[in-house]
Amino acid sequence: MDKIIKTISNNGHFRAYALDATETVTTAQDLHHTWSTSTVALGRTLIAAQILGANQKGNDKITLRILPDNEQVGPIIAVADSHGNVKGYMKNNEIDYKKTSTGEVIVGPILAPGWFVVVKDMGLKNPYTGQVPLVTGEIGEDLAYYLTTSEQTPSAVGLNVLLDGEDKVKVAGGFLVQVMPDATEEEIARFEEHVQKMPAISQILEEEDPLKSMLDEIYGEDEYKVLEESPLAFKCDCSKERFAEGLASLGKDEIQAIIDEDHGAEVTCQFCTKHYDFSQADLEEIINANG
Repeated sequence: MDKIIKTISNNGHFRAYALDATETVTTAQDLHHTWSTSTVALGRTLIAAQILGANQKGNDKITLRILPDNEQVGPIIAVADSHGNVKGYMKNNEIDYKKTSTGEVIVGPILAPGWFVVVKDMGLKNPYTGQVPLVTGEIGEDLAYYLTTSEQTPSAVGLNVLLDGEDKVKVAGGFLVQVMPDATEEEIARFEEHVQKMPAISQILEEEDPLKSMLDEIYGEDEYKVLEESPLAFKCDCSKERFAEGLASLGKDEIQAIIDEDHGAEVTCQFCTKHYDFSQADLEEIINANG
């Protein structure tokens, strides 16, 4: 089962999250039938959204939009809540670029330049929106840049999705390290050195206790305490009722046109690919219910 561990240093100067999101990204790949580059790009976006969601409270939700200038790639969208649930999709599921020499999946140059956009729905009239340019397109670095510049919290982020020889998800996960206000320059330098010397995330995720190993690498000799350990999952909250509301927003005339032409409608959720059938009677009920 996927999970996130939230920690803080004993002196309160640093906090770190470690995530195993292998099942989350595997579910996304299975639902959307993504090719290699699309799998890694969507997977990293889902993990980044889970990190952002972990900073939310109550029933707040965040939407992360990766908007490449490259129209052939199109947007990547992920929505996460504070309970570890995330859903997402990307416009082009069939991107497959690898380095000829090593077979390494190429992501950054495919996504950047573009925009990294975060929308926070905190139950207020207008959601908060923040955006920064995609610096590298590797998602992890872009998330760190967003947190450091838009939220004024110096951060380091590592994300990765490792595929096997058949381009199926092998492991996926990441970490977040953030500097708290009382940290000294000496402490910051020490933590930067820890992060720079870390083994590859994909390598750590294959260990017996990957999240503890990741946190031990981040903190080094510094002691820390676990604040929370909670599950993560790809989970869509779509429903026929929700899509009925969407159809109602089309207006009576347009719904009637659908009835006259098709005698019903099939709606597919972009996030989880689930299909919902609306019969002619269903559509007539929607018209009647909305005057």
